[in-house]
Amino acid sequence: MKRLFDLSLAVLAICIFALPLLLLALAVKLTSPGPVLYWSDRVGRRNMIFRMPKFRSMKIGTPAVATHLLADANSYLTPIGSFLRKSSLDELPQLWSIVKGDMSFVGPRPALFNQHDLIELRTRNGIHNLLPGLTGWAQVNGRDELPIPQKVALEIEYLNKKSSLLDIKIICLTFLKVLRRDNVTH
Repeated sequence: MKRLFDLSLAVLAICIFALPLLLLALAVKLTSPGPVLYWSDRVGRRNMIFRMPKFRSMKIGTPAVATHLLADANSYLTPIGSFLRKSSLDELPQLWSIVKGDMSFVGPRPALFNQHDLIELRTRNGIHNLLPGLTGWAQVNGRDELPIPQKVALEIEYLNKKSSLLDIKIICLTFLKVLRRDNVTH
C-alpha cells in the first residue's frame, strides 16, 4: 500500500513540477560549471548504498561530508546554492529515487555513507529496516538542528507508530516547514 502511494504521488509530483524542474536544472547549469545533479552515495534500507540525486548546490570539489562539518560551508555554495537549500528545491530530483524504489516519501532521511555514528545507532534500533524518506518525523521535529541521538529517538518513535495517517501528517507538516523555511541551515 505504501509503495503504491509513493509511486502514485511521485509520478504526479514529477508531472506537476516538470517545468520547475527544467527551469531549476537550467539555472544550476547557467550559474556554475559542472553537472546539474549531484549524485550522493547514501545508506538505504538494510544499510545498502544507493545513489541519491539532488540539484547541485555546492561547488565541484566540495568534500563529501555533512554540511555542518565543513569549516565554512557558505564558501562552497554555488551562486544559487543557498536558495536551493533554503527552499528545499535541491531535493526535488529525489522524486526519481522514490519512483525507482530506493526511497519513500516518509522515512528516516538517508545517511551519508560516512556518517558511521548515525548508521550504527540506526542499525542498533532497527531503523535501518525502513526505506529512507524524502522527509520524516525527525525532519518535522527539528530537521538540521537535531543532534544524532535525538534524531534517532524520533525515528524510533516513527518506527513504532508508523501508519498511513502519520505519513500524511508528516507530508503536510513538511510542506508547512518548507514554506516557512523552519530549521534550515545554509
